[in-house]
Amino acid sequence: MPVFELRDTIIFPKPQLARADGLLAVGGDLSPQRLMLAYSNGIFPWYSEGEPILWWSPDPRMVLFPSEFKRHKNLRKEVLSGRFDVTFDEDFAAVISACGRVPRKGQEGTWITQEMMEAYVRLYDMGVAHSVEVWEHGNLVGGLYGLKIGKVFFGESMFHLAPNASKVGLWHCINWLMEEGVSLIDAQQETSHLASLGARLISRESFLYLLFKLIT
Repeated sequence: MPVFELRDTIIFPKPQLARADGLLAVGGDLSPQRLMLAYSNGIFPWYSEGEPILWWSPDPRMVLFPSEFKRHKNLRKEVLSGRFDVTFDEDFAAVISACGRVPRKGQEGTWITQEMMEAYVRLYDMGVAHSVEVWEHGNLVGGLYGLKIGKVFFGESMFHLAPNASKVGLWHCINWLMEEGVSLIDAQQETSHLASLGARLISRESFLYLLFKLIT
């Protein structure tokens, strides 16, 4: 499949036209309108500093159904210990900055560029993007952020500076999402970490079917 080049008009090719590796298009911008259209069609941006904006729609897709979240005994104990304080939408900028800054095992650099941070802060200001902050003794030690559109949460990234901090944040995030009626979490790419918490792969066709059903 060819990689489509985006122009000023805010449109996307069908996600089913993505290459085998999931790459669908290049170019365009990170305006709120384009980002909202992308996510609503199962497409997301992912690129490194110095690269053009790359748009992806992988097949299969990693998802987490909130009802399938594995509340492991050790994690439940951590949550009940009261070690961490958890807040929502209190410091989105700090969370996304930490997600871009904190090193990850086996990963060099970051895809959360300054341009990306500014774009998602705009979505936060619009009430579309949300953050979960995890605090220990008043210090931000973990968190995650993503977009909520309809009954779908598009998880973007998480970080931790203390053991289990991001898992505790996810626990509370899922509780909140279930209260909000969200029944699908898009995790985008497969990771063993998320798989251990109940996430699984589904086909892009199945993902798009659920997506279109849940965001309208």
